[in-house]
Amino acid sequence: MTSPEDELEARDNSELRSFGRRRGRRLRSRQAGLVETLLPELAVSLGTRAPKPLTSLFGDDIQDVWLEIGFGGGEHLVWQAAQHPDVGLIGCEPFVDGVAKVLDAIDARALGNVRIHPDDARDVLRWLPEASIGRAFILFPDPWPKKRHRKRRLVTPALVAAIARVMRAGGELRMASDIGDYAAEMLSAALTSGAFDWQASRADDWRSRPADWPETRYEQKAVREGRKSSYLRFVRRA
Repeated sequence: MTSPEDELEARDNSELRSFGRRRGRRLRSRQAGLVETLLPELAVSLGTRAPKPLTSLFGDDIQDVWLEIGFGGGEHLVWQAAQHPDVGLIGCEPFVDGVAKVLDAIDARALGNVRIHPDDARDVLRWLPEASIGRAFILFPDPWPKKRHRKRRLVTPALVAAIARVMRAGGELRMASDIGDYAAEMLSAALTSGAFDWQASRADDWRSRPADWPETRYEQKAVREGRKSSYLRFVRRA
């Protein structure tokens, strides 16, 4: 009999994956139980057409929907959900350990405004209706530092175009990286798309993390290892 985490790991995608291994250490019993019981309740059902309005995916009190692509350990996703109870958040993460951690936090804090896709975010981007989300986050994605692996990097012009399709005018795209050339690729992809305006007029605008942008463990690792991070904010053009 396969375990819940084995079932998640077995899923595949015909596109070139931007992520590596699906699972690290074996899940604790509580986390494994949440993957089996809570995840089915929160998982986005891509087999059916997205509801209209998209906010009805969460309930009557939700006014907007935000998307986080690759939420890692879930620190940012959970913080935003707690700070914005009137916003529904869809979090995408293929790494089973991260999914289990965020389920643990959602359960502990009784957060009702989070939905999860435990796989490739591009599936969700294809499923979402046009102009249906108000904000998207891609924070410290896997840098794939070796030159021969850089084609696996998540942020590409195609991904930015997919985000632009589902984001309403005035919506915000936030990206961050502690790898200089990857941050430059992010900036280039957004600016050349023609769909976004960069919200920076001075260096501090992209060198300093905004107050409503909580520090994640990946950012903490970058600080410990002496790398500087870039915080990029863009607004969707009309």
